[in-house]
Amino acid sequence: MKKILEVQDLHISFHTFAGEVQAIRGVSFDLHEGETLAIVGESGSGKSVTTKSIMRLLPDRTTEFKSGHIMFEDKDLIKLKESQMQKIRGKDISMIFQDPMTSLNPTMTVGKQIMEPLHKHQHLSKADAKKRAIELLQLVGIPNAEARFKQYPHQFSGGMRQRVVIAIALACNPKVLIADEPTTALDVTIQAQILELMKELQKKINTSIIFITHDLGVVANVADRVAVMYAGRIVEVGTVDEIFYNPKHPYTWGLISSMPSLDESDEELYAIPGTPPDLLNPPKGDAFAARNQYALKIDLEEQPPMFKVSDTHYAATWLLHPDAPKVEPPEAVKKRMHKFKATDLEKEGK
Repeated sequence: MKKILEVQDLHISFHTFAGEVQAIRGVSFDLHEGETLAIVGESGSGKSVTTKSIMRLLPDRTTEFKSGHIMFEDKDLIKLKESQMQKIRGKDISMIFQDPMTSLNPTMTVGKQIMEPLHKHQHLSKADAKKRAIELLQLVGIPNAEARFKQYPHQFSGGMRQRVVIAIALACNPKVLIADEPTTALDVTIQAQILELMKELQKKINTSIIFITHDLGVVANVADRVAVMYAGRIVEVGTVDEIFYNPKHPYTWGLISSMPSLDESDEELYAIPGTPPDLLNPPKGDAFAARNQYALKIDLEEQPPMFKVSDTHYAATWLLHPDAPKVEPPEAVKKRMHKFKATDLEKEGK
């Protein structure tokens, strides 16, 4: 499968009054044509910063790209001028943000907002742009598209506003679509509809998606591959099946254990102990060591490299070193893994 985007050893810092925040510390990943890559982790792990760096939406005054490359179609996006990025942003790479109300201009009709990228990037006439905008509203499942074309964002429900945001992002048939927790502000019923819509649209236009979320339940439904982030680094990456059925990093175990389950209401919900480290002064060794009950002495002294589990599965934990003691995932993780398998068998009708 052809690589469409490649992030290589990315380091990003923010300069604040308190000092230098090392927000991204050596992130590397690939995105292939037509695939959905989910980036998961707690708030503050660096998910949004990583993807906003791809769009070059980080504030210039306080942001420093210390090293690394973001390669898209043989161009390093970090080195492009703003005028060059404007030709890519919204056309080749688009983004869906968390809150649809703040993503839309309340003073403009939704139709005009969908027409904007069509005018700017595809140079369509007003009549053609309007026709295409109505088609996009229909594509994302908004009924009475011609009438709703003339309405303002406040006249739409939260779910419908998010559909409008998706229509804007898809207007120019982007090669890469970044979805930054697009269902966080929506209730679970509407969330499921939006996720199903994104899967259908991906098949129709064959775009590649980077899906940011802290909800592993969402990941299971939308992603092909998963990258788990913690403290500005990717600590595990693999296919959906590898991450859910054979997780190797203790942080991934914690995320899986903390997933709520409707049929286990009597059990206390698991929470990962402690808090993420302060990236003003990142720890010397493994950033997760202070919260990791399986931490080894070396975790406090040296960052683990990415150990290979399979051709598609890698994890940065010293527990995978040949000399490390053998540690099994906790029972809560095993129960979730068993449940995932049972659910998949039900879906397959076995």
